[in-house]
Amino acid sequence: MTYCVGIINRDGLLMMADTRTNAGLDNIATFRKLHVFRVPGEKTFALATAGNLGFTQSVISILREGLEREEGRVERLVDQDSMFQAAQFVGEVIRHVYRTDGSAIEQHGASLEVSMLLGGQIKGRNLRLFMLYKAGNFIEATTDTPYLQIGEHKYGKPILDRAVTFNTDFYDALKLGLISMDSTMRSNLGVGLPIDILVMRRDEIDPEVEHRIEAGEPYFHDLRERWSAALRKAHNDIPPPPYGQKKS
Repeated sequence: MTYCVGIINRDGLLMMADTRTNAGLDNIATFRKLHVFRVPGEKTFALATAGNLGFTQSVISILREGLEREEGRVERLVDQDSMFQAAQFVGEVIRHVYRTDGSAIEQHGASLEVSMLLGGQIKGRNLRLFMLYKAGNFIEATTDTPYLQIGEHKYGKPILDRAVTFNTDFYDALKLGLISMDSTMRSNLGVGLPIDILVMRRDEIDPEVEHRIEAGEPYFHDLRERWSAALRKAHNDIPPPPYGQKKS
């Protein structure tokens, strides 16, 4: 299990992903799930992955090394000229890996549920964020729905639903994303540290922040404690329900 979230707003793009993989109680490991593809000053693509690890790693490898075309030519993710073309290309690679490995994986009883978030910008083009499905099709984040999630998303979704809009302050949106990550980690042991984050300003092309939050990092520890305290205070400040109470 995993949890990844992407938020796009008036200021830019935020993406984050945990790194825990769980193939049973005695087989827990750490693998990067937020991958960055870049031509400095020209284009940046960030891809977050959820689902079968072997399948998603095959997709990442082909996106980096290239999908074979006719006459020995190969095409990579960084060769795409628009974010829409990039989303189409990632979808094509997903279908290619499924055709190559899918039936063998499924015959051995392994799950092939896969989803991905693709965000980024090409110089002179719009900043965009997409969510891709197992079939290679995709949807795009909008001003009305400025965030997308994959993996174990249900625990963090209420926080984003209540607080994140297209006009939310950039670093407030990052804070809310981290709170949603903490809420997911508290409710599902299949999601855990470290957390990889990417912060990318609109039209600046190169990321402003690429950072890994490790266990014990002071800011994230403080955020977790403050959020827990704020929830306890809010609960205590709300009057008890009047139902069934005896009248004095």
